[in-house]
Amino acid sequence: MTGKQMFHPSWPIFYEDNHLFVLYKPAGLLVQGDRTNEPSLLEFGKAWLKEQYHKPGRVFLGLVHRLDRPVAGVIVFGRTSKAAGRLSEQFRSGKIRKTYLAILEGHLTQPSGRLIDLIEKQNDRSSRIVQCSTATSREGRLSYRLIDTARSRSLVEIYLETGRRHQIRVQFSHIGLPLVGDLRYGASAPLPQGQIALFARKITVEHPTRRIALEFQCPMPQGWPWPNSETDLCSPVWNWADLASLVSPTIPFNA
Repeated sequence: MTGKQMFHPSWPIFYEDNHLFVLYKPAGLLVQGDRTNEPSLLEFGKAWLKEQYHKPGRVFLGLVHRLDRPVAGVIVFGRTSKAAGRLSEQFRSGKIRKTYLAILEGHLTQPSGRLIDLIEKQNDRSSRIVQCSTATSREGRLSYRLIDTARSRSLVEIYLETGRRHQIRVQFSHIGLPLVGDLRYGASAPLPQGQIALFARKITVEHPTRRIALEFQCPMPQGWPWPNSETDLCSPVWNWADLASLVSPTIPFNA
């Protein structure tokens, strides 16, 4: 990590140069603004860069991938349009390696495995698995391994091979093991502040100009709902509502 933070020590910046900006997204914060006009990680990133480098005018920050609002983890931005374009192409071609942690309701029958399904977008908010190919379905693939079990839950590590909308959520729900807190896909109860127990822990990208592989891994966030999770004072805060109260409300969003 860089040792830099976004406006608070519990909001880490994992990497920053003239081409890349790699940040932590807490659960509950939008990646990009929408019609609600609520703050977003993209806005905070631009505001931090503007303040850090005393930039006049508007700041460019290219969005190349997303995490669902209730999900926490590592996000990569492009600092230039060329970098953003090259990163976007890596995502489209499947060159990016992404590893997640998830807490499932129930127990896996096998300690490791692979899920391959046809995933279809239902509307702007949901996806589903279909048995036969349709005009809008695409194959979703992931591999997983069991890390631990506690009571009626399983902690799993997931290697995401493709990047379909809500892929991890819908594929585990399909086998009867919805993610903890994920009411949309069958969880039995919500988490206290609407989070989903899904954490984008690690991502590997090729630097857009230096052409070397860079791996970014996020420490376990404070508040992650698994017994004895190893966190320390340098770990980020899991939930945006808890972090927002620590961040100055006077940050300008005119970047």
